[in-house]
Amino acid sequence: MIYDISPAITERLAVWPGDVPPRREVLLDMKRGDSITLSALRATVHLGAHADAPSHYAADGQSIDQRRLDYYIGPCQVMRVKVPRGACITAEMLTSPITASRVLLWTGTFPNPDHFNTDFAALSPVLVDMLHQQAVVLIGIDTPSVDLFDSKDLPAHQMFLRHDMAILEGLVLDGVPEGTYELIALPLKLAGFDASPVRAVLKGGRDSIMKVQ
Repeated sequence: MIYDISPAITERLAVWPGDVPPRREVLLDMKRGDSITLSALRATVHLGAHADAPSHYAADGQSIDQRRLDYYIGPCQVMRVKVPRGACITAEMLTSPITASRVLLWTGTFPNPDHFNTDFAALSPVLVDMLHQQAVVLIGIDTPSVDLFDSKDLPAHQMFLRHDMAILEGLVLDGVPEGTYELIALPLKLAGFDASPVRAVLKGGRDSIMKVQ
């Protein structure tokens, strides 16, 4: 079983306030009599399901094309957490032991990718540190940021930087049972960029497939 955990990129897709929303410009269109259809896309690279690069939150950090691809492909664990809106996930909120080197957290606090709500949940930097101690290399979340909306010092991002961990944001985890999967969420090789959209998918493992049946 394959789960697509990326929101559709349409002109309705919400982006961070003040960022560039997706816009499609049709340059040629077979329906207008052109020989081919040809489009251009203008948008933020922090679009829908996306991978942050360290250069997004550190002046001398790696750009997204410099990141190792093995962060974004391999075994991962999906976990549903109960966290109030506008609060940070703590270690005590985790519902099961960590079993994989990549962890994706469903919070349910950003339910509609086409509507930006500012009271989404985020990650406690202490949680990021704890997961690093358990050999986790990537954390993904179903919200626009691993830090709270009004955060200025970005403590969770800075903990990712300290431990050289990878970030996935904007995932759609509704309908994905808890369990272990293979994650495939490769960023584009955008030279010098601070993030990249990804087509994030999960391939179901034995335990997760058993939960679906």
